[in-house]
Amino acid sequence: MSSRPLTPGAASRLLAVAALLTASLLAASGCAAASAEPVDADCPAAAESLASVDLVDDPRSAIGPSTACLSSHVITAVDDDTAPSLPVTVTDAEGREVEITDVSRILPVDISGTIAATVFGLGLGDQVVGRDSSTVFDGTEDLPVVTKTGHTLNAEAILELAPTVMLTDTTIGPKEVRQQLREAGIAVVVVSDDRRIDTVDQLVAEVAAALGVPERGAQLADRLTADIEAASAEVDEIAPGTASDRPRMLFLYVRGSANVYYIFGRDSGADSLIEAVDGIDVAGEIGWEGMKPMTAEALVAAQPDVLVMMTDGLASVGGVDGLVERIPALAQTPAGANRRVVDMADADILAFGPRTADVIRALARAVYAPASSPSAADSAPASTPTPTP
Repeated sequence: MSSRPLTPGAASRLLAVAALLTASLLAASGCAAASAEPVDADCPAAAESLASVDLVDDPRSAIGPSTACLSSHVITAVDDDTAPSLPVTVTDAEGREVEITDVSRILPVDISGTIAATVFGLGLGDQVVGRDSSTVFDGTEDLPVVTKTGHTLNAEAILELAPTVMLTDTTIGPKEVRQQLREAGIAVVVVSDDRRIDTVDQLVAEVAAALGVPERGAQLADRLTADIEAASAEVDEIAPGTASDRPRMLFLYVRGSANVYYIFGRDSGADSLIEAVDGIDVAGEIGWEGMKPMTAEALVAAQPDVLVMMTDGLASVGGVDGLVERIPALAQTPAGANRRVVDMADADILAFGPRTADVIRALARAVYAPASSPSAADSAPASTPTPTP
């Protein structure tokens, strides 16, 4: 099976399509789509520095699965209570001029929960009135969910909340609902959907500008940049110095219930995460651009040592054993032979927001010190896999 590569801007939209496909299949089978929840894994080493963990001798030949997990799901806000400067007019990612006059009732929604995390990071969490199903960090538990069947905007639920401003992107829709909300008088700002490690500061700037707090945005962006640089430096200290000794990694997006199997390659966002932990992005190495349906030939050509997956995706195929059974070609790769799968919570792994540095550390820990991470990848599949990105 083949497909043309996707552009970076289309990459996020494919995530939305896959999530919506899964959601529709669940609905058709009479199963309600559950809200995503933070992974409640025992992660005793998550708060430790990478320098203190017990490293595996050879990250390319490690055996067995491990789960990358965070020590905390708290978003730390900037230490700045400067009042929003309003009204403000911004040109959003779709080229619309939007005037924002009131940020007392903010609704941040996208497929990954990143926009909401950014709003909380700016210290405006108290003004958030609702959430998407991927927004599951601490302090959001009691907010009403405005996405039905996983990641579809529910116009009625949104209108009931009477938001004064809605921040979203094109990963979530449909666009007709966004237009309906505009016609109802809600200021709808569409921010860019290019999610990568090197675009974290851009998202912060867009959100901060729309909410009239550019100074807070500058502080948050500076802090996140410093955190990411620090995390990268920690990874450099524990990763092999020679490229040939570094783990060959491949990001595999799976939704077993929807029969969705995709490889994420160059410019998908997953490549920047692999590179951040000093891994070799083998999808990019074989010329895999964006996101395309997986093929057996591509897997065998890539020869990954480590597969990186979303936790719910792995659960949807019955864990590592089910994954190998469904994809026989994996047996011809080191990752399949060693059952070497690193999974991470769907709401965390590709969010690229305020917790990016922690995500980098967690993934590095699972790759280079698997004994310090839980092996929830072997757990039985959930009865109703969550259609998260």
